[in-house]
Amino acid sequence: MKRYAVAFTGPSGSGKTTLIEKVAKVLIKTKEIAIIKHDPKDKAIFDKEGKDSYKFSQTGAEVVVVSPTRTTYLSKRYKELDDIIRIFNHFDILLVEGLKTLPLPRIAIFRNKIDESYLDYSEAIAIDESINIKEYNIPQEIDILNLNSTSEIIGWIEKNAKEV
Repeated sequence: MKRYAVAFTGPSGSGKTTLIEKVAKVLIKTKEIAIIKHDPKDKAIFDKEGKDSYKFSQTGAEVVVVSPTRTTYLSKRYKELDDIIRIFNHFDILLVEGLKTLPLPRIAIFRNKIDESYLDYSEAIAIDESINIKEYNIPQEIDILNLNSTSEIIGWIEKNAKEV
């Protein structure tokens, strides 16, 4: 089974989560999708204080919570991409939000202005009409995508995703 991965990056508030959601909703119709979200500021809340799963996760143990509708994996340990891929096991396409140091094809997302520091580790940028592309020096090898065209983004993913 071939599995592919692509990453999304960009400043806070640029629309990364929204774009990944849109892409996943389309791809899930024909493929198995896995998503990794990076929480660089450690602000995500995975469980409610006082509940058993919260108490278990506070021990530092690897915790899996299983219910009739979902399975949640909580870890207090850093995982390499290969470790995470093994946890997911079955997927066709892995969408990664953040983790800009991973060696994956990457779409940088921008609204209102482009932060050129993202260009060094991006193969494409997705922008909307709020950006005048002529005001920036975008390297020729970087593809420019329409942030509001889910089909264009998916086409780029299908052409450029890396086998993992």
